[in-house]
Amino acid sequence: MDNKEIVFLPETRASIFDQCADMMVATDPWITLGMDKQRCLKAFEGECKEIFSVWKNGKLAGFVILQMCGTFRGYIQTLLVAEEFRGQGIANQILKFCEEHIHKISPNVFMCVSSFNTHARRVYEKYGFQEVGILKDFIRAGFDEILLWKRK
Repeated sequence: MDNKEIVFLPETRASIFDQCADMMVATDPWITLGMDKQRCLKAFEGECKEIFSVWKNGKLAGFVILQMCGTFRGYIQTLLVAEEFRGQGIANQILKFCEEHIHKISPNVFMCVSSFNTHARRVYEKYGFQEVGILKDFIRAGFDEILLWKRK
């Protein structure tokens, strides 16, 4: 792997999913939403999902789970940058990768962000996503998810 750029790999390895779930349970929004590792592992299941691990300098720097069919085909279900890699522009690189990949099948890119996850929301809005709705108590009572959209 190139040590200067991030690398995206299509992912099917259970061992990588396990590492990704460990990252999820150790950070927000998953902490605040009270999601345990078993529930996080379920995020990797499903027919229409495409999962990509993100690597930098030979280390797992994050991952993304895309929903590529159904009503919201082109939905970024989960995007996570490992804590040690945050603040390096990797989230923007992941968003660019997702957008280019999704635009092969749809002009629309969707994602949700937890209402309390203000830093992530700023990143997504700066990248060009717009709020199109609020899903009240969507994952857990007392916490809303904000539906974001970006069109080609």
